[in-house]
This record gives sequence, C-alpha cells and structure tokens, in this order.
Amino acid sequence: KDEAEIRGHRKTYVGAMPGRIIEGLKKAGTANPLMLLDEIDKVSNDYKSDTASALLEVLDSEQNSHFTDHYIEMPVDLSKVLFIATANDLSTLSRPLLDRMEIIEVSGYSVNEKLHIAKEHLVGKQLRKNGLATSLLKISDSALKHIILGYTKESGVRELERQIAKICRKAVTKLYEAGVFNADGTRNKEVKVCIRITDKNLTDYLGNIKYKTDKAYKKPQVGIVRGLAWTSVGGDTLEIEVNIMPGKGEFQLTGQLGDVMKESAQAGISYIRSVSEEYHIPKKFFQENDIHIHIPEGAVPKDGPSAGITMATAMVSAITKVPVKADVAMTGEITLRGRVLPIGGLKEKTLAAKNAGIKTICVPKKNEKDIDEISPEIKKGLKIVFVEQMKDVLDVAFVKK
Repeated sequence: KDEAEIRGHRKTYVGAMPGRIIEGLKKAGTANPLMLLDEIDKVSNDYKSDTASALLEVLDSEQNSHFTDHYIEMPVDLSKVLFIATANDLSTLSRPLLDRMEIIEVSGYSVNEKLHIAKEHLVGKQLRKNGLATSLLKISDSALKHIILGYTKESGVRELERQIAKICRKAVTKLYEAGVFNADGTRNKEVKVCIRITDKNLTDYLGNIKYKTDKAYKKPQVGIVRGLAWTSVGGDTLEIEVNIMPGKGEFQLTGQLGDVMKESAQAGISYIRSVSEEYHIPKKFFQENDIHIHIPEGAVPKDGPSAGITMATAMVSAITKVPVKADVAMTGEITLRGRVLPIGGLKEKTLAAKNAGIKTICVPKKNEKDIDEISPEIKKGLKIVFVEQMKDVLDVAFVKK
C-alpha cells in the first residue's frame, strides 16, 4: 500500500525501518536470491504514494544496480536478484512496469491434470489434516472426476481441495459414530471400518451436483450453433440461437451481450446480406423478416471477439433452414468480407468442447501455432478444422443435403 514499504522510511520518522526488499536481502543473507512478489497487480496507487513507480526502480534491470533505500542511504546492487511476480489480471498493472517484465501465461488445469493433483497431493494432505489413515477413507478416481466436473468451476484446484476436505470431515463423523474412535480421540483398533467414496454415494457427502455441463445435441438443429468461450474459471460453451419472424427487417440481440459481440453480430448480418445470392436468399427477405439472436443465461454478461463466426453460422442456418451438425463447435471473429480472424484462450476452449462431447471444432487458420502447443491428451478424440473464410465454416458445420 505504501511506497515506503519498497523504498524504506527516512530515519527522521519514529519506528523507521528499511523497505521490504532490503529486509529480504538481509534474511536471505546473499546478494543473488530469488524474490517472489505475490499478487503484484494488487499494489495501490493513490495521491499519497505511487508504489508502482517505486517497484519500477526495483525491477528495472538497467537501473536497479544502484537502488537506494531511504533508511540505509547507500546504493544497493539488485541486478543479481531474480524477481518473480505473480498476477491474476495484467490490465490493472501500470504499462511501464509491465514493459520491464517477461510475461509467462499459466493457463488452467485440464480435468486429467486436476485428477492427478487430487490423487497425488490433495487427498493425502486432507487425510492428514483430519487425522485419517488411508485405510479408513478411500476416494475413487470416478468420484474425484465427478467432484471436478460437478462441484467445482475453476481454473485451479482450491475449490476441489475444499470439497475433498468436506468429504473428510463427514467421514470422520461417520467413523466416530461407528465406534472407530474413542471418546478421547484415540483409535479403537477392534472396529475395522473403511469408507469408500464413489460416484454413486458422492451426493451423500457433498449434496446435489452444482454445475452441469451442457452436452452436445443428439440431432442437428436449425438456427442453433455451439460457440466456445473463455472465462476466468476456464473454458465454456455458449449456445447461440437465432429465430426468423415475419416483420419489418428489424435486428434484435438479447442475452446481456457486450459491445464487441453486438458489433460482431452486425458484421455477420452485413456479410450474409452481401452474399445472399450464393445461398439463394430472396432479395426482399431482409426487408420482410425480423432476425432475433439470443444467447441463453441472460443474467450472465457476455463479451469478447470470438463469437462472430458462431453468430453468422446460426443466422445463415435460420435463414436458409439448413440444420447445423450437433457435434460441431466453433470460435473466431468475422470481418465484413467473411474472413475469420484469430482469437485467444484456445486451450480452455478446446477443453470445454471435449467436456461437452463435441467431436469437431472450427478454429481460425491463424491460430494453428496455438493448437500445436496444446497437449495431445486434450486434442485426442477431437477433429480440429482450420478455417480462413466463412464459407469454410459453413462447409464443415452444415448438414449436407
């Protein structure tokens, strides 16, 4: 919060002391330690002090060789210190400070990664915390997978650990009632009971499932397309619905969409109107009909540049009455001329498609290099089609007559 925490207090103040950096060097007892600056995006910046500017002097490798702390009043060489900073949101960091950093993006864990973390670390940790031996409580792989998919919605594993802790606490109560523990908390070795948690009895310990994954439709639908979205808790799939009604050529968007998505939809309809002859759309169609685009879960705000081709595909399907394959999902931005532009968050989006039972995903051609970086385990069972033009998307998505 305070600039003095970095630069130190001047000796004229009561209770003056060196800054955190000098204190860290003293504790480490070496000139080249590793210093971790946790949650650097939470530093405050008000009219009284500018913490980000003070950090600039610390982190800039060109000028931190003579960093001066107000308390010790001597230049200190910080150029040998390795600084690692963590942040959740880069948009709140000051631009000059961000310019001094090398950014390493750490994406969310896949379901399989979470399963291994839970099996190898979290379950054992919670058993020890709750005074349980492995012989008293067993949690099956299927149960762990159900917890990950049905009871947590996050990119990390904090909520997963909380759910495992909840199971352990309920198991301790049941074991105590069964006489496994004496009144003083010691183990009664005469009573041999082992609680096994599977996907069948999981609801007895955690209650009803909190999150349900929207699975792919069994049959092709007209005017309904599955899009892929990135969220702060990982990837998700978005269902985009389009209806055509007799009217005066009005265009309506609902589902609490942001400005970027609204503009994508406008670009999509302009493209469709420009190529209406190719798809045998009557000339007066847009003057005599209303188009309504809706994205369910209206209470959730949605925005981003990756639903353009999804909305355009849904509109073409609704206008031409050609159904879209049920197991196809897509992500990408559209231009007025029908070009497909690249997007971000592909790992999370690919995972979301896999969890929803999608078989084919359409990805912008310019994202080909990003797909190569995704592990084969995530891509297994998915057909990834790279698209450059809107025409390529429709060829993949539409059911052939």
